[in-house]
Amino acid sequence: MRDTYKDLIVWQKAMELVVCIYELTDKFPKSEMYGLASQMRRAAVSIPSNIAEGRRRGGEKEYRQFLLIAFGSGSELETQLEITRRLPFGSQLDFKKCDTLLDEVMRMLNKMVNNFN
Repeated sequence: MRDTYKDLIVWQKAMELVVCIYELTDKFPKSEMYGLASQMRRAAVSIPSNIAEGRRRGGEKEYRQFLLIAFGSGSELETQLEITRRLPFGSQLDFKKCDTLLDEVMRMLNKMVNNFN
């Protein structure tokens, strides 16, 4: 039986990251719910979504492309987390869990993409 995307550690970690980002952005001021919080949630959701879609597509070339898209969404999320740190309300937040998960996911995605070369 062929492994599914749900068996991939990177997908599982990316799903944990989504939950972490939702928990973090729940602590944002209400004025940010449709701004930065929404963008961060979309970027986080995009990571496991693209891993799953790429895995289901079947072809190696397409799979690699979707992994690159997931990696790009991770880079967006890294930037958005840094923006949040620099905003006044950011000093009240604990980024450690989300930072750790994002770092793990990005390392795994980078390795997976490079394995296609």
